[in-house]
Amino acid sequence: QVHLVESGGGLVQAGDSLRLSCVASGRTFSNHVMGWFRQAPGKEREFVATISQSGGSTYYADSVKGRFTISRDNAKNTVYLQMNSLKPEDTAVYYCAARRGAGLWTGTGGYNYWGQGTQVTVSS
Repeated sequence: QVHLVESGGGLVQAGDSLRLSCVASGRTFSNHVMGWFRQAPGKEREFVATISQSGGSTYYADSVKGRFTISRDNAKNTVYLQMNSLKPEDTAVYYCAARRGAGLWTGTGGYNYWGQGTQVTVSS
C-alpha cells in the first residue's frame, strides 16, 4: 500500500510558477512509476506528466510540454511538478498517482494509488 499526499497548490497569476510536491509513504516508492494528473471543474481527469522509477525517463502532455517539469527524489519518497509560465487553463485540482507496473503510462487506469489532490488556480 502506498499513501500519497500532495502539497504546494495555491492561487497565482498568469505567468507565475508553482512547485507541487507529493510525498509517498512506505519503502517501495522507488519501485513505482509516478504520475501527475489534473481535473478541472466539469471535465475528466487528464494526464499531465509521468516519470520512471529511476527518474531517467519522463513524458508530458502536449499542453504542458516545455512549461512543466516532473522530477523525483527517491531518498525523500517525493515526486515534484515544477510548473512555469502558468496559464488560466492550467487551473485544476492536481493529483499525484503511483503505478506498480513498469513503463510510463498516461491513462488513469494504469495507476494503483492516488493522492487527495491539491488545488491550483491561475488568474488572468
